[in-house]
Amino acid sequence: MASKSREPTTSAGSAEPPDYIGHRERLRERFRSAGPGALSDYELLELALFAALPRRDTKPLAKSLLKTFGSFAEVIHAPEARLREVDGIGEASITQLKLLAAAATRIARGELQQRKTLSSWNDVVDYCRTSMAFADKEQFRILFLDKRNQLITDEVQQTGTVDHTPVYPREVVKRALELSSTAIILVHNHPSGDPTPSQADIQMTKAIVGIAAPLGISVHDHIIVGRNGHASLKGMRLI
Repeated sequence: MASKSREPTTSAGSAEPPDYIGHRERLRERFRSAGPGALSDYELLELALFAALPRRDTKPLAKSLLKTFGSFAEVIHAPEARLREVDGIGEASITQLKLLAAAATRIARGELQQRKTLSSWNDVVDYCRTSMAFADKEQFRILFLDKRNQLITDEVQQTGTVDHTPVYPREVVKRALELSSTAIILVHNHPSGDPTPSQADIQMTKAIVGIAAPLGISVHDHIIVGRNGHASLKGMRLI
């Protein structure tokens, strides 16, 4: 019977710690002393994967993930099916990455809700990109605001395919009335990465504006987000 593989041993018979153990400690110390800005994307991924892979060198997997998806943000937001295609990744690692994605979204949402008013458009865009830019299917989200532009809530109204989400303008306005919202911000993502609005996007937005305006509900904007940036229909003077 073939013997099982074992840790390398010294001449005295005691197990030698794998090389990556010292590397982990050095990486942790650099993170603690110099902060996350001192680490590259692959080093930050290495660190994030330590808990999921306590007995493996995580550097090769971190580099492979970045090579496949392009950036730290794209890795943690990648669809689980795509992550499983990467050699060496398992369910524990996927769970760890999805935990990071959920934490990033939760933090961004909390920061947005703590604002007295939505006076900073950058905060709104950052939250929308964090929440949706890397999704593999289109999502249509609405931010509901009160008369002081304070966020009441935000909701994903529809989830569609890779290039289409069904949106029903009357349902959008009905939900705003239910929440006593006097203004809304429409948001959806383009999984292709290109945030350029389609003719259907423009027509749908105008239909919502046409129904909402007589009821005293303002459509502040329709923001389209993608991996390659964002587009504002109001900024483009399309509404």
